[in-house]
Amino acid sequence: MTNNMIKQAEDYVKVLLEKERSGHDYYHIERVRKLALYIAKKEKANLFIVEMAALLHDTVDEKLFDEETAYANLELFFNQIELPQKDREAIIHILKYMSFKGGINEGKLKSLEGHIVQDADRLDALGAIGIARTFQFAGKFGEAMYDPNIKVREDLTKTYREPSTAINHFYEKLFKLKDLMNTTTGKQLAEEKHAYMEQFIEMFFHEWNGIK
Repeated sequence: MTNNMIKQAEDYVKVLLEKERSGHDYYHIERVRKLALYIAKKEKANLFIVEMAALLHDTVDEKLFDEETAYANLELFFNQIELPQKDREAIIHILKYMSFKGGINEGKLKSLEGHIVQDADRLDALGAIGIARTFQFAGKFGEAMYDPNIKVREDLTKTYREPSTAINHFYEKLFKLKDLMNTTTGKQLAEEKHAYMEQFIEMFFHEWNGIK
């Protein structure tokens, strides 16, 4: 029964994200799913809730969809697959509070399964893949690669969609994620990815500033 629900969730997400080009495509979903299950097995969490939440986590992302409509559509999907109410509540709690959203959600996510999916999603925002996704996202929304005249935003809870750049995003969000990991496994995996991004930024500014 649960395997059938997971397959239906896969199909639901593939249709929604078929043409997504901001770094939140189905390949991102698959990477998060694999990372989440890897962590969940080590942390002895509910694998079904983790896998379903990982699959569905971007279906209600306000950067991609109208949030109210997205949640209504998700509820219709849950009705279609006859997902038990307890599982719905567990998954919705994760989807509602796992997003960074400028830091306003920190501390609101309560379940182990939520912490695991959040860690997996954040891990995919780090390292080589994270770098690639950052520039893809910036291009999608018309942001510059870098502009020294655009300052790093300090209070993202109020200014999340003010002008930024791909490089600023490292300071506004990505470099903060290592210290926000919830699980021991997530923290371990984040270390190498974080270090790789630091090396990239160092080389970026070396090249940006030119030979002296």
